[in-house]
Amino acid sequence: MPLRKAVYWSIFWIALSLTFNVVLYYTHGQQKALEFLTGYLIEKSLSVDNLFVFLIVFTIFGVEIKDQRRVLNYGIVGVILLRGVLIVLGATLVKEFHWILYIFGAMLVYAGYRVVYGEDAKVEPEKNFVVKLFRKIIPVDNQYHGHSFFIKKAGKLVATPLFVCLIVIETTDVVFAIDSIPAIFAITTDTFIILTSNLMAVLGLRSLYFVLAEVHASFEYVKYGVGVVLAFVGVKMLLMDLFKIDTMVSLIIILGILTTSVILSFLKNRNPSK
Repeated sequence: MPLRKAVYWSIFWIALSLTFNVVLYYTHGQQKALEFLTGYLIEKSLSVDNLFVFLIVFTIFGVEIKDQRRVLNYGIVGVILLRGVLIVLGATLVKEFHWILYIFGAMLVYAGYRVVYGEDAKVEPEKNFVVKLFRKIIPVDNQYHGHSFFIKKAGKLVATPLFVCLIVIETTDVVFAIDSIPAIFAITTDTFIILTSNLMAVLGLRSLYFVLAEVHASFEYVKYGVGVVLAFVGVKMLLMDLFKIDTMVSLIIILGILTTSVILSFLKNRNPSK
């Protein structure tokens, strides 16, 4: 997908999400609209970090741009289904066991620390448990065969490296979902808001990926902003019974953190020697 087209589609999906937010404001009130917008912003920012890892996966597998689109299409469908299941499960657990929010909070603080101070994400397909299990069930060919996930070879069904790449993409998202889904429970426990904010954040991932594939090197500090957002949301969750941080305040803080990380990245690129 050309960069200009990817930018236009990214703008379209963001505009659609904001339009939905306006509709939500008039149908469900200001508070629900704020919860949706804050949740959407959290999920969207975390998705950026996720897409950087997708870029690494595609580079490792040597997947051509035209075939990346096919993997992303199927991958995003899998992401939506997976997150839907995890959200419903998480909402059920929170409803039955309120204390689990403290566990979510601790997980988020640790995740934030890991993003800021940990090493960059390493993707090792040969160590992926699901990939190793899959290889025991279905043989994998060494060659790519266009955009095909499976081929027939000597009368047997054989997977292509492109399908293995899809498996790695999906299992990678499981790891990110463990970080991102608990984050929105710090904003709301309304299953409808959580589902819709996640859905809207995920729908534009394909076009956003192709934008980031071109400009990712220009946003060096965004990952640190994402880490600070995770830590902030985790602390908010841990302290929820001591004092409540208003949703509007949370939205302003998160916007401030992400905007600062983008501005710092921009300044670094203008002054690369510093």
